[in-house]
Amino acid sequence: MVITLGRKEHEHQYISKKRFVMHMNGEGIGFGKTILFNEHFVVYGIPAIVSAIGKYTIAKIKPAETNGIDLVDNRDATPRYKQDKKEQQQDSLQRIITKMNLDFSNKGIQIELGGSLYAASGIGASAASCVAIARALSEYYGLGLTDEQINEIAFEGEKGYHGTPSGIDNTASTFGGLIWFQKDQPTIMERISLNNPVEIVIGNTGKVADTTAAVAGVRERREQNPEKYQGIFNRAENIAYLAKRAFADEDIHEIGKLMNENHKLLQQIEVSSKELDFMVKLARDAGAYGAKLTGGGLGGNMIALTPGKNLQEEVVTSLEKEGFQTLKTRIGVTRGGSIE
Repeated sequence: MVITLGRKEHEHQYISKKRFVMHMNGEGIGFGKTILFNEHFVVYGIPAIVSAIGKYTIAKIKPAETNGIDLVDNRDATPRYKQDKKEQQQDSLQRIITKMNLDFSNKGIQIELGGSLYAASGIGASAASCVAIARALSEYYGLGLTDEQINEIAFEGEKGYHGTPSGIDNTASTFGGLIWFQKDQPTIMERISLNNPVEIVIGNTGKVADTTAAVAGVRERREQNPEKYQGIFNRAENIAYLAKRAFADEDIHEIGKLMNENHKLLQQIEVSSKELDFMVKLARDAGAYGAKLTGGGLGGNMIALTPGKNLQEEVVTSLEKEGFQTLKTRIGVTRGGSIE
């Protein structure tokens, strides 16, 4: 199934203010995500594969006694993550409000963020919060927005965090499952079938990554050395198609090998870090089928493919012995499926 996701930037009004039907409360969910293949490359139109994970952010809305919006962020987070992202979070929230044509000058609300998704770089924490907030606002005001509309709103919110996001994070957070994503005109999203979710381990470096800076660095180096980067980008595209075939064949070993190669390419465009490379080696030495950085890089998280709970535990033990924080979850989780 191929779904085209239109983004008509001039369409800022989903509903008229006069049609608001306020409920006493509103609640929304947004999945975390992990990029399995081609973060950074996706910005340049190269296909990427992303998966929702079984961890999520919940946004809850209730009336406030004062005007405006009171945002209470109760998510567990990497140290300094919420402080470092505060200005971006405020920008993001304002973009969501503008996109939805909401007005809080006469009556305020409180938005509380919680859920099981640890707020850290590389696992879609910002996108999950954008999706959750958009869904909660839709429920609170009785708007009945579709997933496609929620995705558009979340994409607008992501601009506050990433400047020019690819849209891959909010798409996975909104729709769930395993997704083939290509930034094109229009954007293409193709669901990839995965009969059974597969166990993974996400390891956290403890460093808050600046995705905007990482993306800008790749762009600058690509402009300075176009021939070298073209070869890297061509191989990244090839890997995406090989991985898509491996998923169709349910060849988990091949997927792991391709993840390892994808990490090498990310090293070559200089978005990895010594902490990420160390964690990748630890995971592979402990038996992971494949391991690579996930997300913007320069800190944040790495992902290890660990089918089966026993292997998952072995990789977790290896990482935690070195003082790294880990998250056990699965890829391929859908909105209709079980969540952890």
